[in-house]
Amino acid sequence: MKFSPLFWPIQLKGKVIYILDETKLPHKLVYIKVRNYKQACLAIKEMKTRAVGQVILVFCIFLQVVQQTKDKKKLLVVLEKVAKAINATRPTLSFKFLTTMVLNWAKSNIDLERCIKGFLENLRHKRIQQAEEMSKFLNDGDAVLTHCNISGQMPLIAQFARKENKWVRFYATETRPYLQGSRLTAWELKREGFDVTIICDNMVAQVMFEGRINKIIVGADNLAQNGDIANKVGTYQIAILAKHFNIPFYVLCPPASDARSGKDIKIEIRPDHELLEYQGVSLAPKGAKAYYPGFDVTPANLITKHIYLRI
Repeated sequence: MKFSPLFWPIQLKGKVIYILDETKLPHKLVYIKVRNYKQACLAIKEMKTRAVGQVILVFCIFLQVVQQTKDKKKLLVVLEKVAKAINATRPTLSFKFLTTMVLNWAKSNIDLERCIKGFLENLRHKRIQQAEEMSKFLNDGDAVLTHCNISGQMPLIAQFARKENKWVRFYATETRPYLQGSRLTAWELKREGFDVTIICDNMVAQVMFEGRINKIIVGADNLAQNGDIANKVGTYQIAILAKHFNIPFYVLCPPASDARSGKDIKIEIRPDHELLEYQGVSLAPKGAKAYYPGFDVTPANLITKHIYLRI
């Protein structure tokens, strides 16, 4: 199988973490060099990497810290400080689940590096399995709508489908204001030779009405214990429309967080300027305000099937 650069966008080489700068795509394929946890946390806040890239980055941060900490007696204290910084970066993502896992390993006096590397290897393998499982629900000739970006899994799903002689085409919402759909999803699908059409976020109802879409696949940044999911803002309205038009709505999910339901998931409110300007160019009159919730919650009863990441 061929993997999109977005499938595994983080690499630790020596003591330096290399982060694929997703904000520069599709124009440039460049990597940011990160030499400490503060730089890594800033990259998360600024969405230089997102989705699974942030998960991989969390574990690479801890690996980097282990390598940089010479006095191993102070390692746990340092790791706890780093975990606190990571947990404060983006509220909607359940980083605490990941950081607590690492801290528990550290407290158990087992080989921390081995545990982290083993987890990452298992994550890679399970993500491939998740994409293959999703491909089983596709039929030859399907037109799939997706929103935001599922970190390299959409072209992988399409490749698995193609191996079964099922040819699938895609519609990607722009996913404003960061344009993950047009900049990332469309780029990686086109890169692997798949048919992809970009639509504005507000065209979804019309495109469904015209009968152009018969499956929907999205990701999730947070899965509550009752099956509710938080994903890029705009997912909820797509799920409502899917229910109205009787279109199957599939979600590629992470492991469940501590949230009992979607009501327990804190929604991140992004800075005003991200909505009011793009790449330094103003899109609104001076003095205009903006409100940008980065995520919304889709109730479990609107989801046809959860495709779980079983790690």
